[in-house]
Amino acid sequence: MSKQDIIEISGVVEELLPAGTFKVALESGQMIIAHLAGKMRLNKIRLAVADRVKVEMTPYDLTKGRITFRY
Repeated sequence: MSKQDIIEISGVVEELLPAGTFKVALESGQMIIAHLAGKMRLNKIRLAVADRVKVEMTPYDLTKGRITFRY
């Protein structure tokens, strides 16, 4: 899989789940499960409910994603 296959979309954190996962509502209205990217974990960036985030998804599974940026 190359970098061009990644879909980036904005969303809002709706719920905190165990093990560094979050329920995110995307701009399109879809709810997905997303986990923190490694750089965000290393830099100890914390997320709370109602934070705006950027999520990366693959075209293979549109129900899961990776949170890469907090606005």
